[in-house]
Amino acid sequence: MIKEHLGTGRRKTAVASVRLRKGQGKIQINGRSFEKYFTDPLQRKTVVSPIETCSSLDRYDIVARLKGGGLQAQIIAMRLAVARALVSEDQERRHDLKVIGFLTRDSRKKERKKYGLKGARKRFQFSKR
Repeated sequence: MIKEHLGTGRRKTAVASVRLRKGQGKIQINGRSFEKYFTDPLQRKTVVSPIETCSSLDRYDIVARLKGGGLQAQIIAMRLAVARALVSEDQERRHDLKVIGFLTRDSRKKERKKYGLKGARKRFQFSKR
């Protein structure tokens, strides 16, 4: 039986579910390769930065499922999920990842539209006469 460590990350409406296993460093997202899903090198670097911090990039295989949100939100959600999976494998890493900010969930979401207004905060033009 393969030992897996799970991690879940969220950002806006994006949800990332990550399974971390011992391996050679292969990353698969929604059945596609890492390079095809995230084409920009900066995006890929952001996702694997928690693993690079722990200096164990080629020791783990990652299988991820991403849903919702935009591409940037999915990147941040996956980074959080990978960091949480690493911590679930070894609690010693928690301090290092927390100091850098990889274990902090970005709680900002889109504010809802209010009645009587144009959007969340924008108002219709006021006319005195």
